[in-house]
Amino acid sequence: MTDYTLDELPYDYDALEPHISEQVLKWHHDRHHQGYVDGWNSAEETLEENRESGDFSSSGSALRNVTHNGCGHILHALFWHNMSPTGGDEPTGAIADRIEADFGSYEAWEGEFRAAASEASGWALLVYDSFSNQLRNVVVDKHDQGALWGSHPILALDVWEHSYYHDYGPDRGDFVDAFFNVVDWEEPRSRYKQAVSLFE
Repeated sequence: MTDYTLDELPYDYDALEPHISEQVLKWHHDRHHQGYVDGWNSAEETLEENRESGDFSSSGSALRNVTHNGCGHILHALFWHNMSPTGGDEPTGAIADRIEADFGSYEAWEGEFRAAASEASGWALLVYDSFSNQLRNVVVDKHDQGALWGSHPILALDVWEHSYYHDYGPDRGDFVDAFFNVVDWEEPRSRYKQAVSLFE
């Protein structure tokens, strides 16, 4: 059985200030993200024990917890790498060209992504849809509701209230503005290249 662990942030806790505070990053990474890692490990342990014992009475809820906590861990791990103290630029290269091809322009993509962030009760994601071979924005509630099968996350924005309420109160739009001030396209560029190499 895989034992999932929480990696350290790729920057210091105060590195994204004034856009995202040190306190929020500490709470968000060390408590919330750690909770999803622990929840995933616990659910996997339950499933393994049930397979060995033949008693599957708790397996249904454990399977649900794998999905919820697993997606929480995966998306948070991506989210941290979608930001940096030197971020805030627009994408360049192949992913920029693909955004323009699939959305019409970078501005159209950003407007739609912001709309997803406003609508979601979980995450706004830019994904590579391997069924249609195109980039899409998707609205994901919680961590695992609203995902499109066969899609691969490229860029993730966490809009759960724990991401921004301490810094911005109910003004989610201000937090989305802050995200765009620190967004880093290096990881999305790598993920896009990987998806294209697999499916095109």
